[in-house]
Amino acid sequence: MISRRVFTALCGAAALLPVQLAAAEVVNVYNARHYGSDQQLWDGFKKATGIEVKVVSGDHDPLIQRLVAEGERSPADLFITVDAGRLAVAVEKGLFQPIGSDVVKAAIPAHLRHDGDLWTGLSVRARVLVYAKDRVRPEELSTYEALAEPKWKGRILTRSSTNIYNLGLVGSLIEANGYDKTLAWCRGFVANLARPPQGGDTDQIKAVAAGVGDVAISNSYYLGRLIGSDKAEDKAVAEKVGIFFPNQGDRGTHVNVSGVGLLRHAPNRAAAVKLIEYLVSPEAQRYLADVNFEYPANPAVPPGPVVAAWGAFKQDTLNAAVYARRSAEALKLVDQCGWK
Repeated sequence: MISRRVFTALCGAAALLPVQLAAAEVVNVYNARHYGSDQQLWDGFKKATGIEVKVVSGDHDPLIQRLVAEGERSPADLFITVDAGRLAVAVEKGLFQPIGSDVVKAAIPAHLRHDGDLWTGLSVRARVLVYAKDRVRPEELSTYEALAEPKWKGRILTRSSTNIYNLGLVGSLIEANGYDKTLAWCRGFVANLARPPQGGDTDQIKAVAAGVGDVAISNSYYLGRLIGSDKAEDKAVAEKVGIFFPNQGDRGTHVNVSGVGLLRHAPNRAAAVKLIEYLVSPEAQRYLADVNFEYPANPAVPPGPVVAAWGAFKQDTLNAAVYARRSAEALKLVDQCGWK
């Protein structure tokens, strides 16, 4: 016969067990990626580990504001977003803690991870030049800096300077060349614009195809989307343009990342780290790259066929956290030089 003391202890242990199991069986993700198909990732992780992933989706700014408001009461374990600049905002607000995973450090090159281990890149896109095949020879192109040369007057297309992708590029130029030289470059670049900045990167590529300008600055995946589109008009645009990777003779082409950070108050830290490790694994990297025509952050995983067809290129290995921290300085510079 069980004594009352033993019975009470057993009941207490039984009451605690479901709570402990629940903590080990879930990861809560605040996700600023906008791909419904990401459910494949969460399903794959659960199949591999038995751990469930619960996702709150939204835009990066509202999600960051929510995390700040929730503070230590937040149920979120991970924050995923699509740009190093947005990850930098989360870092500035003290939202992350070090990931502390040797698996992640072995899988992802140092320049694609935060230099303090607060986030890691998951996929990579290059800030490339897209040019009109019938009006520009690839050998005419060379560097971002050369876009300020007089021969490009009235021929360059770009989106707004305040776009986070352009601020990242300008931040990398400041890091490489200094503020004053970058300001002089920016003034020459703005003088060469074919029209006032407008629209997104896809709009710039379409404008090149339409003859509005001859060279556009764009993230590489926007061209990949056009090539992979089911629409005949998109494919027609893609056939008229070529892709060029700048600065191959020196520091390499500027690259940006989508990435994930481990939140400071993560209630399910161990499980969350396991999910990050899964996201940098070959299985997940293949999906993350292919769904948006990006490059895998894990160099052991080859790019998909559309991206691979562009050929290998040299990446600028400036740490993404470094140029992201220059966003405020970059914003001041583009305002000074008149890049709207």
